[in-house]
Amino acid sequence: MHPEQSEQPEQSEQDTIRKILTESGDTWAVVGLSSNQGRAAYGVAKVLQRFGKRVVPVHPKAETVHGEQGYASLDAIPFPVDVVDVFVNSELAGEVADQAVAAGAKAVWFQLGVVDQDAYDRTRAAGLDMVMDRCPAIEIPRLG
Repeated sequence: MHPEQSEQPEQSEQDTIRKILTESGDTWAVVGLSSNQGRAAYGVAKVLQRFGKRVVPVHPKAETVHGEQGYASLDAIPFPVDVVDVFVNSELAGEVADQAVAAGAKAVWFQLGVVDQDAYDRTRAAGLDMVMDRCPAIEIPRLG
């Protein structure tokens, strides 16, 4: 493989990351976010808030987190969400991605370690931007 071939997909992914973080909107539903401060979702949500995103917790407990009311599911949120950030196991992530498409989200973000290529392909085919196996708390400061 030529070096330019391996660089092109990476650049495309970087473009998608930038677009989601800067153009897709500021209302982020964070699926798997609870008040458990030991979980990665808790810290990532705080970083998103610091960068001006509204974080909407989605968790079966429907807890209020970081001052935002939580909801038990995506379809229970009574207002539009722009990005669905997925902090669930890869086995459950595809269903969440499908729910994000149904909810009219603009983008889906699968966190580090969350990988489902079929869900990625379905979500992209539905016209949404998508990033897989990345963390917005790592990527957003890089925008400079």
